[in-house]
Amino acid sequence: MNWSVYIIENNDQSYYTGISTDVERRFKQHMNGQGAKFFNSRTPIKVIFQETGHTRSSASKREVEIKKLTKKDKIQLIKQSLD
Repeated sequence: MNWSVYIIENNDQSYYTGISTDVERRFKQHMNGQGAKFFNSRTPIKVIFQETGHTRSSASKREVEIKKLTKKDKIQLIKQSLD
């Protein structure tokens, strides 16, 4: 399968990082309150970063790497992906 790592921007300017084989479907689930407890007190706004071509294992490892970044470094990663 083709796994993706994604970052969602939220209404409180926080970021959520996750993995999925279908980012659009997963985003809709987050919008509907399904899945991550992170969204119990936040509203997802949009997917602002997506990295494709991963296996389940590599996506999980990359997710952990991104979650460890500072917000400043995440913003830089997002900007680089737009170039």
